[in-house]
Amino acid sequence: MRPREQFWKTIPLELLTDEEWELLCDRCGRCCLIKLEDETSGEVVYTSVVCSLLDLDQCRCSDYPNRHQRVPDCVHLTPTRIRVFDWLPASCAYRRVERALPLQAWHPLISGDSESVHLAGVSVRSYAINAQGDEPLEEMVICFD
Repeated sequence: MRPREQFWKTIPLELLTDEEWELLCDRCGRCCLIKLEDETSGEVVYTSVVCSLLDLDQCRCSDYPNRHQRVPDCVHLTPTRIRVFDWLPASCAYRRVERALPLQAWHPLISGDSESVHLAGVSVRSYAINAQGDEPLEEMVICFD
């Protein structure tokens, strides 16, 4: 089945086909960044370290079908969770559609180019690392949005 024309503008997240849901992902990789949560305030911050399954060249999971088995704390985005995951970046297409905001000009569904998210500097491709090394995660905190 072919995706519906500009589906993100007219179809609620809950009614997207699996293909449309996957097409909506801009492949920035930000949800695959390791996050730290302050136990007192609940504030969530991102680090520059990504999940071990993230292929940084493609900004895609290297084992998408088995990601939840291989990485138990892998983020499982669903329409309901989009509403409660307030740590998702403002640029996230799922978050933007849920809030009735337009997709960014660099989003592949708008630009027609799967590289546009990387060329716009939105993806983690240029700064994320797969291995933490000896540095504590608290030393690897980054800010965006």
